Amino acid sequence: MAGQPSHEQWPFLWWITHQITSSAALTVYLGRRTQEGVNTNEQSRSVSEIITHPGYISSTNDNDVALLHLSSPVTFTDYIRPVCLASSNSTFFSRTVSWVTGWGNIRTGVPLPSPQTLQEVQVPVVGNRQCKCLNKNFASITDNMICAGLLEGLKDSCQGDSGGPMVSKQGSLWVQSGVVSFGKDCALPDFPGVYARVSKYQSWINEKITSNQPGFVAFTSNGTDGDLAINCDIVPAITTTTAFYLSYSFIN
Repeated sequence: MAGQPSHEQWPFLWWITHQITSSAALTVYLGRRTQEGVNTNEQSRSVSEIITHPGYISSTNDNDVALLHLSSPVTFTDYIRPVCLASSNSTFFSRTVSWVTGWGNIRTGVPLPSPQTLQEVQVPVVGNRQCKCLNKNFASITDNMICAGLLEGLKDSCQGDSGGPMVSKQGSLWVQSGVVSFGKDCALPDFPGVYARVSKYQSWINEKITSNQPGFVAFTSNGTDGDLAINCDIVPAITTTTAFYLSYSFIN
């Protein structure tokens, strides 16, 4: 995580990537701030089931999401809270302010130093059209993905952050827009990080979670989407056409 220490325990839902496929001996820790020492506000739960998305494609990281079924309910506190999930009608325009948290590397190949305190980084959303143009020689960006990062680099999620949340604030609510998926090294210029787009999975999540379903919220971006003006050799420009209508009056 090319960022800075987290100043609070963020309210987020932890997901995992397809690097883990068995729930055997898997434990989830909630309310954790550091990976070393005592975390007095921490709770832990074993995982009874991992539900991976059936459309996951390892070669492209498309549909890179999974759900964890915990063995027992979690008690919410001032340090452990749920996050709202972005609903299918959400809009995250370019430059939407977003936050990513994790314990991953602080630079490419550089682990988070002791005591491994939870890190946070603020990154803007990069529209999918622009992200496709930037990543055309690296990866295939699909509509199931959302990108975020500074075009000049310097700030990004990194190796070890996979499965963590990307969130944005709407009023008093934190809304999860993405799940850390992949990138090219970390914090390189013109290579924003790529995340699974949470809003694309509302139907699938509701299908798999039949009781106590999570709360989905429509995140709405203000203004216009500058990404619509982006084009390159693999992303054609958006053209508009003017339609003309003729009306006739008939006099008897």
